[in-house]
Amino acid sequence: MTKTEKILSYHGIRPTKMRSKIYKFLKRKQSAVSFTDLKKAFVQKSETNKTANRTTFYRNLKIFEDKRLIHQINDGVGVAKYAISDENAKVKYGIDLHMHFHCTDCRKTICLPNKISEESLPDDYEVSDVNLVLKGICEKCRQK
Repeated sequence: MTKTEKILSYHGIRPTKMRSKIYKFLKRKQSAVSFTDLKKAFVQKSETNKTANRTTFYRNLKIFEDKRLIHQINDGVGVAKYAISDENAKVKYGIDLHMHFHCTDCRKTICLPNKISEESLPDDYEVSDVNLVLKGICEKCRQK
């Protein structure tokens, strides 16, 4: 079993060829990717090598999200983006509580290492989702 197959299996996901490819693609990315970006990356130049259809991509992203292997980021641009979740995050809410940064110049969104303290969250409420996005200009764009 490959490392990717082990990771998928650990999360309760049957490791198919397409799921392995999607996971590897997301893992390599430094910034979050939209569904369109993901689909474009898998378009084959050859007519004989058909890629999976749109439904297959959506279904696999949903499975990854349900199993908390990835998380969805809504950065305010109207298109959901996806990134690999922190595998070391052990939180009582079952979600990786961290911030994101969206560059308004290059439009990339990245996961920041800053964690949100569980102690700052109210005990009387059940948190099901966190979406904290900081907006500004990234380091690369500032240097232009």
